[in-house]
Amino acid sequence: MFDPVPEPDYTPVVAPRVFFVQRLGALAEILLCSGLPTQILLLGLLTRAGMTPRTDGGQLAPTFLFTLSLVDTVVVLGLVLFFFRAHRERATDVLFGSARVSRETLLGIVLMPFMYFILLMTLAAIVSLAPWLHNVPRNPLEDMLQTNRDAAMFALVVMIAGGVREEVQRGFILHRFRQYLGGGGVGVIVHSVLFGLGHIEQGYDAAIAISVLGAIWGAVFLARGSIVAPMVSHAGFNLAQLLNHVALR
Repeated sequence: MFDPVPEPDYTPVVAPRVFFVQRLGALAEILLCSGLPTQILLLGLLTRAGMTPRTDGGQLAPTFLFTLSLVDTVVVLGLVLFFFRAHRERATDVLFGSARVSRETLLGIVLMPFMYFILLMTLAAIVSLAPWLHNVPRNPLEDMLQTNRDAAMFALVVMIAGGVREEVQRGFILHRFRQYLGGGGVGVIVHSVLFGLGHIEQGYDAAIAISVLGAIWGAVFLARGSIVAPMVSHAGFNLAQLLNHVALR
């Protein structure tokens, strides 16, 4: 006699209930790790310590921005790790997944020219369809690249504070959206808009283009389950932009 084949279990999988307090807690964590409150706090502390945020000519002081960016990177990464630990989550599992780092690194390198192409196409479309959005003739950050020392400092800032910190932030924020706030897709839209607004001083057109880039990096993270490719792509993209500005200086 053969044993009867068991009937398949068609019991629907019920997603765990998400409570309002969990959503509120996730929003609080996202806000704290967004960089806004930490930079405001550090701005006050550095100013009290005697550092001046602007030069005599009214431009942002490179040394001040360098210090603010790198200290904020340390603080934000510390907060992200703290919140992961508070939720008994492993940061490596959430941010790096099970993907091979070497393969993700290669993907990030391959993505760099693609992202640059997307940037150029987005800016070209804006200039063609809505030229009034090009409201800043010259990127204000370019005025800080006066010496090779300034360029070296900014190379560290754009790779560490830009490529590393911002992708850790993005990965953490999208993870919280996926858990408590409507899903990763919603997180990509919300965070990309805010990511672009964070660069509004470079112009409306630049903010829109940067939002598009942020959405792509976010989508890559959700698809791959790792921040490595977006981080490599983002850091390399920023460095290439900086080198281009230096070459044209």
